[in-house]
Amino acid sequence: MIKELGGLPGGVIGFETGGQLTAGDYRDVVGPALNRAAASGVVRFLVVVPEFSGMPGGPLWADLKVAAGQLRAWQRIALVTDIHWMDQLTTLFGTMAPGQIRRFPLAQRDQAIAWLAR
Repeated sequence: MIKELGGLPGGVIGFETGGQLTAGDYRDVVGPALNRAAASGVVRFLVVVPEFSGMPGGPLWADLKVAAGQLRAWQRIALVTDIHWMDQLTTLFGTMAPGQIRRFPLAQRDQAIAWLAR
């Protein structure tokens, strides 16, 4: 499940995940929001992951297709989570991500938003 977050600074889009992710989450929630953000020329993306139950291959492929379609617009990505292996993946693959990517612990959610808004 993915829900779009409201009340974020202008130019920042955000999502919070919970449970298991589906391809429909990307198609119905993430994709339209990314298209709106990319139309403005800049994508500053917040994803909050308090818990994670898994993701079948379909959502992963949808995630990659959505991101690839907007590569030039990606400016910053903030991953907010306390899940250790996600921190390791951010470090490992962060250099391949478009724009800048940083991971913040859940307790620093507001700092992540402030970093994205700069």
